[in-house]
Amino acid sequence: MTLTQAVETAPNLPEDSARSTPQAMPLDVRRRVSALARTSRLLVACDYDGALAPVGDDRRRPVPEALRALRELADLPGTVCAVVSARPLSDLAVLSRLPSEVRLVGAHGTEFDTDLTIDPDHTGEGPGAPPADKAAALELLREQTDATAILYIGGGDGEEPVFLGLSGADAGVRVGSERTAASHRVTDTPTAAALLASLAVERRSWVFGDRPTPIERMSMLSNRSSVALVGPDARLLWMCHPEPDSDALFAEVLGGRQAGRFAITPDHGGRPLGQRYLDGTMTVRTRWSRLEVTDYLAHHTPAGRTDLVRVVSGVTPASVEFAPRPDFGRAPVRITPVEGGLRVEGAEYPIVVRSPGVEWDIDHDGVNDTARALVHPSSEHPVVLEMRCGTDSLDAAVADESERRRRSGAHWSEWLSTLTLPETAQGLAARSALTLRGLCTPTGGVMAAATTSLPEEIGGVRNWDYRYCWLRDGALTVQALVSLGSTDEAEAFLDWVHQVVDSLPGPEMLRPLYSLRGTDLGPEEVVETLSGYAGSRPVRVGNLADHQVQLDVFGPVVELISKLSHARGHLADRDWALVRSMAEAVARRWDEADHGIWEERDEPRRRVYSKVMCWVTLDRALSLAERYGRDADPSWSALRSQISDQVLEQGWNETAQAFTTAYDGLDLDAASLHIGLSGLIDPADERFQATVTAIEADLRSGPTVYRYHRDDGLPGGEGGFHLCTTWLIEAYLLTGRRAEAEELFKHLVDAAGPTGLIPEEYDPLTERALGNHPQAYSHLGLIRCAQLLDEFV
Repeated sequence: MTLTQAVETAPNLPEDSARSTPQAMPLDVRRRVSALARTSRLLVACDYDGALAPVGDDRRRPVPEALRALRELADLPGTVCAVVSARPLSDLAVLSRLPSEVRLVGAHGTEFDTDLTIDPDHTGEGPGAPPADKAAALELLREQTDATAILYIGGGDGEEPVFLGLSGADAGVRVGSERTAASHRVTDTPTAAALLASLAVERRSWVFGDRPTPIERMSMLSNRSSVALVGPDARLLWMCHPEPDSDALFAEVLGGRQAGRFAITPDHGGRPLGQRYLDGTMTVRTRWSRLEVTDYLAHHTPAGRTDLVRVVSGVTPASVEFAPRPDFGRAPVRITPVEGGLRVEGAEYPIVVRSPGVEWDIDHDGVNDTARALVHPSSEHPVVLEMRCGTDSLDAAVADESERRRRSGAHWSEWLSTLTLPETAQGLAARSALTLRGLCTPTGGVMAAATTSLPEEIGGVRNWDYRYCWLRDGALTVQALVSLGSTDEAEAFLDWVHQVVDSLPGPEMLRPLYSLRGTDLGPEEVVETLSGYAGSRPVRVGNLADHQVQLDVFGPVVELISKLSHARGHLADRDWALVRSMAEAVARRWDEADHGIWEERDEPRRRVYSKVMCWVTLDRALSLAERYGRDADPSWSALRSQISDQVLEQGWNETAQAFTTAYDGLDLDAASLHIGLSGLIDPADERFQATVTAIEADLRSGPTVYRYHRDDGLPGGEGGFHLCTTWLIEAYLLTGRRAEAEELFKHLVDAAGPTGLIPEEYDPLTERALGNHPQAYSHLGLIRCAQLLDEFV
């Protein structure tokens, strides 16, 4: 519910407690309270007479609506409520009837209901002296609660010093018509009570988030230039423009309705019956009784333009709600009906909706516009809604909708028909291949996932932005496509890598990730106004890992060149130059400590996986030189042996009976399985088999495998990683444990959503999906395991 809706639907107050109903909420108050609802630590303070109880009420009873709202606010995390009054504390406690969670400050701010550590700077009278007035008391409460913003509502005498003391994100609201220094005003106590009630509604929604769509039930649309996520009820939950790593235009999955909404539902109500991809395409169809919505991102549009086509077909009316919210909901929006559709103002680029024959109604909530319509499809005449970003043209497309849909589908299905898919889980492998290609962009950059900040723990802080191109993830993604018979994506990715390397003073300066265009990321930012998925905050844009040292990034690039060269039958000169650059980087830095594949925001360590990938770099470089008659650096062979010897000596831990995370501890890491998966050690070696057993015992939990269980410097936990699950499946196969591999692979298949997409993680305790979605790692791992299960018969 929005603030406006909450005010307008506030119940009439009992006549014995108030003799007027709430007045219309001023626009400036609505806007400010909506902003305050989204601050991280909020202090809500009111005086008693005027704000809670009408001035002149001889019975001095507080308005019940205000009491309820204060109780609800005080129950919310990150929210502290207080009543600051001129009345004596004893009188205030009897009159207010408020729970102990609401702080009471009486006698003009000199009496507190709890002991406080008084800062002498508040009064200048020495330690232990109470604040001298209400303004000083409020500042003390700010300090004690570490508030990022204060809302103070006052209506009695002596409020002006309090209003004058507010600053920054604070807001003061004066009740009544007296002259005031407060930034805002409401007419009377019932309206102040309605304000508090509205704040409670908005803050609860922001703190806990709207009831979220299960992550695995979201389906991705892609035309490779853009991606979007559609919920199982055809709500557009996520879309960015002009690039997939740009600011979001629709971010309902991270912030509810306020962050953008494009919904189509049958007017008669009812739940959807199902959702599926049209075979071999990235076109999604959602079906209700007597209604279908078909969604796709059109191909063959000009650069910088994205067309989302939504086709409503069936024989029953459908309700449409269109509310774009640029810049993650932070940019106000105006929507204007025009001939043939809608025009949207507020974004940094033009947006229109082509919808001939549709009559739109526009609602304004004081900040943003929302367009609504009731459409009437028929079996012969579906309703077509085209949202066009990056153009102001409402002209009809050259091709009609059915032809555009056919072309968009053919882009995917014709490509899919060229692949050699595994027999095992072939349908899911095909969907995984389409998903991986959908994450490959025209720049050559490859998204690790389509989203940011879908949490690794519900309510936790492990929420990261994965919309960028990691050297490691991108190389592994296109390598999976090479293994299926498609090389164009790998060629484009290597073009992207060449561009990045050419911009550096030396290859050893490679960062772990870049923007999709191959440029440096900006600073990591927190979008404070978004509630996060299921209340999981912060919502992050950008990724601090781009400044980390991750020494494993060179190995996957060289391995990709090895696989690609084998597929095309030759090694390109410039790719050999890139191999030499990667080997040179390893020679310069391989023995350093680093942050590793998991990008831990803790102290660097000398990690087994990173050293193994340095070994892979040199091993594959030497193999390429031998296979294609290239001149290898004479030092590579000796350095490969040196790295191998060090890993075998210092990575193995007798106490743990395993190759551990790093040389300096007993903790285990699923990534250390690569000592055998890479070929550095024979999988038949007892030490590798012991490592598999140890990781199985310590990190596997039923259907999933965790990365590690160590303290990584961040609070909270996470789910098991599907990628780690696929590594253990591969390790089972390499060590002759096919039955265990088949069992675990079945669990991986079961983790896919109804349309075949797989996010990053799975929590075996709550049995829910976690992490960004869809995740390239999960899908490339599934393809790899399906291929190996075919091979190890």
